[in-house]
Amino acid sequence: MALVFAALSPHPPVLLPKIGGPQTEQVKKTVRALNKLAQNFNQSQPNTLLIISPHALVYPDRMNVCGMKSLQGDFSAFGTDSYLFHFENDQELAFEIDQEANQAGINTLLYDNGAPFYTLDHGTLVPLYFLTQHLKYKLKLVPIAYSFQDEQTHFRFGQVIQKVIQKTNKRVAVVASGDLSHYLSASPSQEQYQAGLEFDQKIQEYLKKQNIQAILDFDEEFLEQAGECGYRSILILLGILSGLKWETEILSYECPFGVGYLVAQFHLGAKR
Repeated sequence: MALVFAALSPHPPVLLPKIGGPQTEQVKKTVRALNKLAQNFNQSQPNTLLIISPHALVYPDRMNVCGMKSLQGDFSAFGTDSYLFHFENDQELAFEIDQEANQAGINTLLYDNGAPFYTLDHGTLVPLYFLTQHLKYKLKLVPIAYSFQDEQTHFRFGQVIQKVIQKTNKRVAVVASGDLSHYLSASPSQEQYQAGLEFDQKIQEYLKKQNIQAILDFDEEFLEQAGECGYRSILILLGILSGLKWETEILSYECPFGVGYLVAQFHLGAKR
């Protein structure tokens, strides 16, 4: 049917009150923004959410699209059993993405290790906590991991996903999960600190201006110096948005712990 929602979300577990405790107060701008994002997500009424996470199972030479039916995750690695998530994969959509991507010459894996369920990572779970906590119906997911293939391949992969979305009869949402620079306080060097500041500023500027080419043209050395996390997730999202009319709304940005947390929604319009 259509792409009905698109957003960028950070994923620090400290955002969750039973993990962050008093520290959650230091990320209240991000929490407020994610709650606003969740309201907009609920209003868009998606059937399926594609979520691109840097902490999913990453293969250097291929995109990883989860093909397993049962999805499950928790935050036991962060000291709490208070949050437990169960979802069903949209296997039909996952299969179509894998098929279209491989036909387009993009190395892609439809992942299934034969286990009873696929374990969702915190890069997926943190956005899900906010987006689904007030959802009144069963949402299907398609977890996706990027690769270490080049920038253009990630962008093209997003374009393939857009093609699949356009052919489906479902309402589809996409969230790129990713923090920005990790070098905004205790940086290994002054050069990395400056690169981190520049990366976070430029990402916001270029997203607002819809300057996709400038984001694609970031130098690899600059990206490494900046210590970024979400760049490749953003590239896939931009591929999904390419050719569509959209406007960027920056809902919040802050870096209280030396890591850049950006919440943004991409408001969708008619095809250009």
